[in-house]
Amino acid sequence: MTFIWAAITLGFLGSFHCVGMCGPIALALPLNHNSITSKIAGALLYNFGRMFTYALFGSLFGLLGQSVVIAGYQQALSITLGVIILIMVLLPSSAYGRFKITAFIYSYIGKLKQKLGVLFQKRSYSSLFFIGTLNGLLPCGLVYLGITGAIATGSSLEGALFMAMFGLGTLPAMFVLGMLGNSISINFRNKINKAIPVFVVAMALLLILRGMNLGIPYISPEMSASKPECSKCCHK
Repeated sequence: MTFIWAAITLGFLGSFHCVGMCGPIALALPLNHNSITSKIAGALLYNFGRMFTYALFGSLFGLLGQSVVIAGYQQALSITLGVIILIMVLLPSSAYGRFKITAFIYSYIGKLKQKLGVLFQKRSYSSLFFIGTLNGLLPCGLVYLGITGAIATGSSLEGALFMAMFGLGTLPAMFVLGMLGNSISINFRNKINKAIPVFVVAMALLLILRGMNLGIPYISPEMSASKPECSKCCHK
């Protein structure tokens, strides 16, 4: 349950970052402004599309985490992910420029924008949903952080739930933006953006504590590293 609230909080704080990154898409949504009901339905479908993509990511990466759990390395995985997140927060932004993958990223984003452009022309409920699903595929550091949480769940189902709750946390700000336009001040967004690293560090520490097996309910529960035994073998 702790991780569910962590996912929702991460999504809520991150949503103000999303307003800056994905705001142009939300503002340009082909909503039906002649009917408030249709406008609300369209905005919700767009956001449900994003949540669907996030949940799919969570399921896939939760499955990856599940294979690690089966192998008996859940504690090591949790600590490793926590340390990686801390390094990502503390590493200067200039250091990321050393990774020469910008050409691939620009090509990937260009193809997504082409597909989004086609969907924007259709002006239907289904196109709004698929705009959301493609929006969820755009590169985003906060989504990647959510994915690390999904891996740490060690379950495909719980990973999907974690990322769905992350998406739910982003819903209020993104929905309001789609409905009312750019009504959130830049000053307020900047204050929220400054708070995000603090919460990210807290989540990283939670992952590390979870892997330390301290026996603290919800925060660092005991994880059995023993492998299941064959009951038939025991009765030989």
